[in-house]
Amino acid sequence: MNNKTAAANLWSKINSIDWKLLIFLLLFLDVKLWVKIAAIILIFALRFDLKFEFRLKGSRLPLFYPLVIAIGIFNWLISGYITNFNYDLVVLSGILFWGLCILAIHQVKLSVEKNDVETIHRTILVFFILNAIVSLTVYAGIIIETGHINPYRYQGNYQKYFIGTGDYIKGITLDTSTTNAVLNAFGVIYYLGRKKYVMVLLCMAVLLLTGSNISNLFLCGIMTFMFIFQSSKEQKSIMIVCLVMLVIFMARISPQNNIYVATAWKKLFNEKYERNYLTPRVVPIIERPDSTLNSDEKKQKIAQLYLDSLSQLSIKKDNPVAAVKETAVKPVIKFAEKPVIPKDSIHTPTFQHKNDTTVVEKKLLEFIAEEPNEALIAAKKREKLKFPGKIIAMQQTFHYFKAHPWKLFTGTGIGNFSSKLAFRVTGMSVGGGYPSKYSYINEDFERNHFDLYLYYFTSKDGLHSLIHNPNSTYDQLLSEYGCCRSSFFISVFL
Repeated sequence: MNNKTAAANLWSKINSIDWKLLIFLLLFLDVKLWVKIAAIILIFALRFDLKFEFRLKGSRLPLFYPLVIAIGIFNWLISGYITNFNYDLVVLSGILFWGLCILAIHQVKLSVEKNDVETIHRTILVFFILNAIVSLTVYAGIIIETGHINPYRYQGNYQKYFIGTGDYIKGITLDTSTTNAVLNAFGVIYYLGRKKYVMVLLCMAVLLLTGSNISNLFLCGIMTFMFIFQSSKEQKSIMIVCLVMLVIFMARISPQNNIYVATAWKKLFNEKYERNYLTPRVVPIIERPDSTLNSDEKKQKIAQLYLDSLSQLSIKKDNPVAAVKETAVKPVIKFAEKPVIPKDSIHTPTFQHKNDTTVVEKKLLEFIAEEPNEALIAAKKREKLKFPGKIIAMQQTFHYFKAHPWKLFTGTGIGNFSSKLAFRVTGMSVGGGYPSKYSYINEDFERNHFDLYLYYFTSKDGLHSLIHNPNSTYDQLLSEYGCCRSSFFISVFL
């Protein structure tokens, strides 16, 4: 009887989850496009429904998506590029992406309409638990690989992890770690509102593991507002615990992240700063093991050691008293302490960062060499840019519309200025793969955001971060679909 009761309870919990929604979320949020398409096909096979019910008043689904497609088609028709086959493919790709968004939001809406509130909550709970399991499993794998429980301080293996450890905590979506950070930031706020404090702490822990400074900053801002205006005593206590977790992570677990934030802040406000944490110490050749040297370096090391020995002999001849003192037998001092096993020197090559050029970077450098007049910032490296890439990108958008005011209303067109699609269709494996024979780069995009991207992502690795990536959703909507479209987006979704 007890076994039957336990089985019945287990079956009841299984049935209390919307498995169709859960599987759809797990697949559709995957970074690969073909997995997203497979998720749409699967969910419609399991639950076929095409009643979107778009209406001008009281629409079931947001009008944002059909309207943005309409503006994209309008720009395509008047752009003069309609006979350009490569751009035709770009427009069709953009329409496909917006169409997938319509199908996805329709299925999510169906799940909300067909299930009670608690079923939706339980489904979301399972999603966040699975994401946490994947994230923590990856972190455990890093610990096993490095042999250090805190890889955020581990500088071995050419600093493969160290300050960039969080980049590997991508979560169940396998997208960038920033995506995982944003999901868990939403989870913290969501479970704070529901007063599920264990899940709040779990989401906060995963968020910290990603090392996303910008997500931490925004979350702190939101929690500050909630702390002052919209929270109970219990919620305030949990928010303080979350803040303490953040302080411990920045101060003890990943202090170099703290230095990175402080340096970025000082640079932004034009204060004097040093980047010692990014400047590895040059290891003298006589301190490097022979296994890391080539034949010429070995000869140089032997010569250097020989010259040093001659120098020591010369000193002893000039000052025989000092030589006698140096060679005198010194009393043996016995220590009671346990001998310490020497650790690897962090000044050896394997503990220094390798700034190797990747395949994508090689493509970008080749493009700069071939088109120096179209990538003025990247080609000339004429100045150290003061602001992060995203801020400069918005400045570029402002100056572009100032020079082309007639494009302010409907934008430049799909894939012509700031979207991920614009980066993808360059055929340089930026933001995803794309057939090179169908590649397309609009000159407005090439001279603005793409030039800025080339500058940052062909520079030092320390500049290859999200804050320097010029594309953003808000910039995309404004630049490619105009101020009318972006204003509608802000009014509906914010």
